[in-house]
Amino acid sequence: MDRDAIIERIPSFDDRMMYDWCLRLSRVISKTKEFKKGSGKSAKIVVKRKYQHNDVVANKIDNSLKYYGGDMAKPKVKLRDYQQRIATEACDHLRKHRFVYLAMEVRTGKTLTSLASAGMMDVNNVLFVTKKKAISSIESDYGLLSPSFSMTCINYESLHKVDHSNKFDLIILDEAHGMGAFPKPSNRAKQVNSIIGKYNPYVILLSGTPTPESYCQMYHQVYGIRTNPFTSYKNFYRFSDDHVNIKERKINGFMVKDYSSGRSSILRAMKKHIISYSQKEAGFKVETREHILLVDLEPTTYKIASRLKKDLVVEGTDEVILADTPVKLMMKLHQLYSGTIKFESGNSKVIDYSKANYIHYKFIDKKIGIFYKFKEELNALKKVYGDKICTELEEFNNTDKSIALQIVSGREGISLRKADALVYYNIDFSATSYWQSRDRMTTKERLESDVYWVFSKGGIESDIYKAVSKKKDFTVSHFKKLS
Repeated sequence: MDRDAIIERIPSFDDRMMYDWCLRLSRVISKTKEFKKGSGKSAKIVVKRKYQHNDVVANKIDNSLKYYGGDMAKPKVKLRDYQQRIATEACDHLRKHRFVYLAMEVRTGKTLTSLASAGMMDVNNVLFVTKKKAISSIESDYGLLSPSFSMTCINYESLHKVDHSNKFDLIILDEAHGMGAFPKPSNRAKQVNSIIGKYNPYVILLSGTPTPESYCQMYHQVYGIRTNPFTSYKNFYRFSDDHVNIKERKINGFMVKDYSSGRSSILRAMKKHIISYSQKEAGFKVETREHILLVDLEPTTYKIASRLKKDLVVEGTDEVILADTPVKLMMKLHQLYSGTIKFESGNSKVIDYSKANYIHYKFIDKKIGIFYKFKEELNALKKVYGDKICTELEEFNNTDKSIALQIVSGREGISLRKADALVYYNIDFSATSYWQSRDRMTTKERLESDVYWVFSKGGIESDIYKAVSKKKDFTVSHFKKLS
């Protein structure tokens, strides 16, 4: 190639550094800006180049990318046929409706599919919002795919730190069901809504469990998107007039409205915007076997729980356990039946190591993933396991140690494919936690997986398990064709 047709090498820069430099230049000159043309009702928004340049400059940058890039500019990963098909379908839908919901089950590759779809769009800057533990994996996929757009990957909790110097043309919202709180929107949903309102970008929503507990969880996931099917409703309450079977429940002596019974009309309204794909369709033949293991706690633990249920308070020498409301009683019993407690003072303590000892003995020759709920449960595991347990995925993958993860933070965006089994020290009330965390071992090559639930005899965990597992219908309905 003619040396005058490319950008001259910067001293001390290798090919990789020059390619990255030229890629940044390419993104700068391709930036666009919206201008208002005309006035009044005849006014139009016109998109023009933000920075003026001639074709000679653009051609020189393109030639430089080819010259310095070589194989670096080519994708290092090949999408599966169904991923390529879904990416193309999502791209077409984005162009028509400006948003699409990819309801792809765990381990079917929704991250790569969404990035590939974004790569087919004429976009320069993409914002990818996800969970903190998933950022490194997503950035790795971005590097393997080598798309032409620039990507900012950030966790939901850090949305307030987003750099707004670049206009985001497209936003990818990973684990979108996390914005589904109702009847009022969560702070997370409000922040996303604000960013969408600022840029009016294309939006790709991702989730393997779009509505794990109620169809009503869909409203605040999409309410900030201007083309969503519920824009005629001012807020969730007006939306509920047509789409929710509103009931009344008595809580602490007061009658309150229950909005959780969403109608199937919500799914019908969203149907054309959802592209669903199941593990079965992807060729996964995984059999997830669930086992419930019952453990005897120390007699003193049962005595404390019994006294708390009777008197709603247990006073010790230095600390007090208080359960003066039904919700607080449930929470304290949830802790006690796994051997920990948080006192009224705010201090917490492990009072019973029975579960930790049982797990260590039962799985002593296995490399396992352990999910815990309360922080003192982690302390109990560390005390029993010593240096044979870790809390970081990289250490787990590169050693023979087992890993302990908090249920909520570890349920999404990570893979525990190297685990021999998943073991639950405790169980969460959330159906999302149940369905997503139990699939952390799933891969296309793995035909069988075992999930063990360690419950205390006479405790409340079994009742919680029955409650969350019954909510499966709200998830699987997304992978069935609506009539």
